[in-house]
Amino acid sequence: MSTLRIPFKIGQPKKQIVPKTVERDFEREYGKLQQLEEQTKRLQKDMRKSTDADLAMSKSAVKISLDLLSNPLCEQDQDFLNMVTALDTAMKRMDAFNQEKVNQIQKTVIEPLKKFGSVFPSLNMAVKRREQALQDYRRLQAKVEKYEEKEKTGPVLAKLHQAREELRPVRDDFEAKNKQLLDEMPRFYNSRLDYFQPSFESLIRAQVVYYSEMHKIFGDLTQQLDQPGCPDEQRERENEARLSELRALSIVADD
Repeated sequence: MSTLRIPFKIGQPKKQIVPKTVERDFEREYGKLQQLEEQTKRLQKDMRKSTDADLAMSKSAVKISLDLLSNPLCEQDQDFLNMVTALDTAMKRMDAFNQEKVNQIQKTVIEPLKKFGSVFPSLNMAVKRREQALQDYRRLQAKVEKYEEKEKTGPVLAKLHQAREELRPVRDDFEAKNKQLLDEMPRFYNSRLDYFQPSFESLIRAQVVYYSEMHKIFGDLTQQLDQPGCPDEQRERENEARLSELRALSIVADD
């Protein structure tokens, strides 16, 4: 009966080559950066959706006022024409200020978010290189341990010496990569505050300027209307009264 020969295999080293506290520190710091990357992507996406919606709103408002100007009623009623013309002027002013606001946000918020996000692929690659170095370190450490457990014959000692020589630069490479990441990941994470603060200050200023201008624009528009002080309730009652008159016409009467 022949004996099955099991080839020499290298498994995981018995020696704890990376302290558990170091692994926990690394996982914690990298986890924070992964979360930051996701938040940065989400914020950039939401800011784009917000500015697109803002532009769509003001463009739609301009389109409505232009549609009203082309209404035949403007040719028949001078008061209605004056009101719609004032509205059209206000909507075009609003659109212009809105475009300025969006351009400012694009330059000072969205572009910085994009540049900040572009750093993460390099960071993730550095983490992958560290992981590969760790796997090489474990493989060679296990190889050294296997030879250390064997009978100390001449060939085994020679292979043990060679394995230790192979291990040394790999261990040094891992330790250098690990130390660099543990030093730099917290610094990168903490830098987010100084990096983003000017952007969000600019965002707030852009909104303040825009809504201050909107207050002026719609204040001017209100002064040009026939009944600037007419309450909404009164306008609603007047509309309901006119609608009742229309419903009383025979052409819209229920059968």
